[in-house]
Amino acid sequence: MPFNSFAFLYLLAVTFVIYYSKWFAKAQVVVLIVASLVFYAHENFVLLALLLFSAAVNITTSYRIVYGDPKHRRLIAVTGVVVNLAALSFFKYSRLFAHTLLSDDSSIAEFLINIPLPIGISFFTFEGISLLIDVWKERHIEAKKIIALSILEHARNTLFFISFFPHLIAGPILKAHDFFPQIGTKYFKNINWESAFKSIVTGYFLKMVVADNLKNFTFWIVYPFFEGQSTATLISLLFGYSIQIFADFAGYSLIAIGLAKLFGYQFQDNFNFPYISTSFREFWKRWHISLSTFLMEYLYFPLGGNRKGKIRTYFNLMVTMILGGLWHGAAWSYAVWGFVHGSALAVERALSDKINLKPRKLISFIQGLFVFLFVTFAWLLFKLPDFSHVTKYINAIATNTDLETNTVMVVSILIYSSPVVLYHVLYLMRVPTVVKLVQRVSYVPYGVMLFLIVTNSGSSGSFIYFQF
Repeated sequence: MPFNSFAFLYLLAVTFVIYYSKWFAKAQVVVLIVASLVFYAHENFVLLALLLFSAAVNITTSYRIVYGDPKHRRLIAVTGVVVNLAALSFFKYSRLFAHTLLSDDSSIAEFLINIPLPIGISFFTFEGISLLIDVWKERHIEAKKIIALSILEHARNTLFFISFFPHLIAGPILKAHDFFPQIGTKYFKNINWESAFKSIVTGYFLKMVVADNLKNFTFWIVYPFFEGQSTATLISLLFGYSIQIFADFAGYSLIAIGLAKLFGYQFQDNFNFPYISTSFREFWKRWHISLSTFLMEYLYFPLGGNRKGKIRTYFNLMVTMILGGLWHGAAWSYAVWGFVHGSALAVERALSDKINLKPRKLISFIQGLFVFLFVTFAWLLFKLPDFSHVTKYINAIATNTDLETNTVMVVSILIYSSPVVLYHVLYLMRVPTVVKLVQRVSYVPYGVMLFLIVTNSGSSGSFIYFQF
């Protein structure tokens, strides 16, 4: 059920009224669980069984880690993580395994290829793993603060943690130690209306006005249609897609954060002006923050991080980024995307030990431009999962210099990209007088965004990260 659908707005309104009704004050979590299950089942009722299975596995194993036989804690934790990853692998990567290892006309390959991809499985699987690792790592007394003694209460809390609809489909990825302490009775009077309003309006604007309008042009980044476009048009299309994927995913995250605030819950920020980054390390601290921190806490650090020498550090970095790439999709192009970013991080780390550039404005600008161009070209691996199409697109940029530029398309992309560019530029400048002026008239841009949402939204489309 997309956030930009009338069905969702109706579900949200009904849930909100019931949630803060005095008759349901002691059943608020149950209200949100029911709403979340309806939200998920709207897409495919049958696949709701997988969500419930995932919740059941994590409820049982996390409870036994804390209250079961201490001798078996590690075994139970490992078993729970393995079951989570097995379910993720079966439903998400069966097609990749079939295409890679089997003949397409075999019965087994046909079966694997036709396995449906449950929406949001990458997100709720990682959250289940977060719960298991958190309670296993914590001391017994600390773990009891997360895991209730009553199995029914724990089951309710865990199902709520995994299924809460604002983050269920595309994050932000929640961590158990951040979310469980927040569970409790919420009051209408405590809603931070201004913060929720700003997050939701900005999110819908980025999605419906920026991303949905840009997708009406960036659909040309499909083989063989892009081969007939000029170099300038191809570059503008790639720039537009880079802006689109940010606006689409940051928009979703802001809507999710705002919706959670309406119900009294806090999610971490998922984006922090990523396109002003002057290094790849900085970029990954600003882009998809919930995934970056998850991979760092639950994969990079357990592998040894940077504590076991340079060679092991680079190995850990590459493994983390390649697996992070595959998390995004069941195609080798995503692994290549992770390898490309991992290589960039590794080279940057190696050079930073030998070259100490002074933080001058010109150098920072050049570094920031290079990082943006690198990241933008790497998005081709998202848009074109067939790696051969990526090479053909780059070849077309190099060879189509004599073709006529589609001026209307280029100008339209620049216009719809301008809010995101301005968004980053204003943050980068942060001139005190400008900041004060913006704060005084902060209602104006939100009024403008609301107006544009109503009058200039693009054709409705699903969020890009729904496929992950």
